[in-house]
Amino acid sequence: MTTKHLEKINSLLLPVCFAGVLLVMYMALGWAPLETTEGHVQRIFYVHVPVSWSAFVAFFVVFVSSILFLIKRSEKWDWLAVSAAELGLLMTTLSLISGIIWGRPTWGVWWVWDPRLTSTLLMWMIYVAYLMVRAYSSEAGRGSRMAAVIGIIGFADVPVVYYSVVWWQNIHPQPLIRPGNLELTGSMALVLLTSTIVFTIFLFYLISRRFLLEKATSELAVMKRTLREEEQDARIAKIKIDRAENK
Repeated sequence: MTTKHLEKINSLLLPVCFAGVLLVMYMALGWAPLETTEGHVQRIFYVHVPVSWSAFVAFFVVFVSSILFLIKRSEKWDWLAVSAAELGLLMTTLSLISGIIWGRPTWGVWWVWDPRLTSTLLMWMIYVAYLMVRAYSSEAGRGSRMAAVIGIIGFADVPVVYYSVVWWQNIHPQPLIRPGNLELTGSMALVLLTSTIVFTIFLFYLISRRFLLEKATSELAVMKRTLREEEQDARIAKIKIDRAENK
């Protein structure tokens, strides 16, 4: 897919994302029924679950792209991996923040070392390390390869986060969405499904925009490096000419 095609797709996705966010806000705040136990605070559920899901999707993209980058050594897979990693980290941050906000009135505390929260925090730290390795490596190619390894190994924590409430039952509730089973019914399920679809589309829009930015940044760096090499060659050639004339 060319840059022009991707830009065209993005121009179509932007209004869809904007309309979708407005729709989700209306459905979550005004249309979904009031939960009898938690009241209005439960409405953050329609954001917390979709951003958590979006983080999983983004890190899966990192996982696949990192494998393809190590196999094919094509820069486009590295660009896609880092783009997805940054957006996945953003979604994980939103998941932690929304979970904390939801947990305070529900549990009475801002944070507990629950298996789900702890494994999610670990996932957040893994992908912070991914970005730090890329940013602070002395050699760009080596940093990309090391980050790809982290992106592959680090994905092992994603299923741990999902199944943590099943394997280690604690204060965090059981997952409402399981393969082949949706415990929500009626309007709540419809709002959650709509929100999840909208956030997933929005995620891919942001990843594609970030991918194009990474591509442009990489191409600009190559152009600058080429220009410096040409300037250096020109200076060396001039020195040689001056020396030849002085003899």
